[in-house]
Amino acid sequence: MAELVPIPSPGVPLYYGLPGSPLVIIVHDWYGRLPWLDPFADALSGQGYRVVVPDLYDGVCTTDAESAAQLRDGLDPGRALALLDDIVLEARAEGSARVGLIGFSMGGWLALLHAQGGDADAVVAYYATLGVEEHGIIPCPVLLQLAEEDDWNVGAEPDSFVARLEDHGTPVTEFIYLGTEHSFANASIPATVDTRAAALAFARTASFLDKHLGD
Repeated sequence: MAELVPIPSPGVPLYYGLPGSPLVIIVHDWYGRLPWLDPFADALSGQGYRVVVPDLYDGVCTTDAESAAQLRDGLDPGRALALLDDIVLEARAEGSARVGLIGFSMGGWLALLHAQGGDADAVVAYYATLGVEEHGIIPCPVLLQLAEEDDWNVGAEPDSFVARLEDHGTPVTEFIYLGTEHSFANASIPATVDTRAAALAFARTASFLDKHLGD
């Protein structure tokens, strides 16, 4: 196992846009809160959203996959979900009437879990699903942004997940980006990023949020 060599990260949620605007929470992947999330959040805030990017690793991030696995394995999912709850409560107190979640990989899994609580009006999951045993009803529209090449645990395959969403009556939209692999949107990981696919996925994400969070 590689020694963990952390990259400094803020350690606290960073906020973009005006309080009271529709809230969008961006949940980072297993690498942590890397710099690529800043322009992603800036672009969304420029479209009128209050964007929050929490740091689930308390000030640590990495670009090394083995180190990322160590960070992921040390994450307390319950604590992470409670942090998302707190962000939603604070934003609603400031006047945000609608809430969207965007999550990447591990963050997509957390976003989908959180959406089952009923606090979200829309959820976008990049290369993430839920397994059979952890899947409850998600009462809001779901957008799945999937890589062509990816590995899935038994029962968490996209076809299985989409079928369950449809059985529950959850509106679901799915896009698969040809020639891509897991983490294709993470611009801080040159080995896997696909800038064209990432740009198209962002445009589709923004359109999806506008449809479900806009006036």
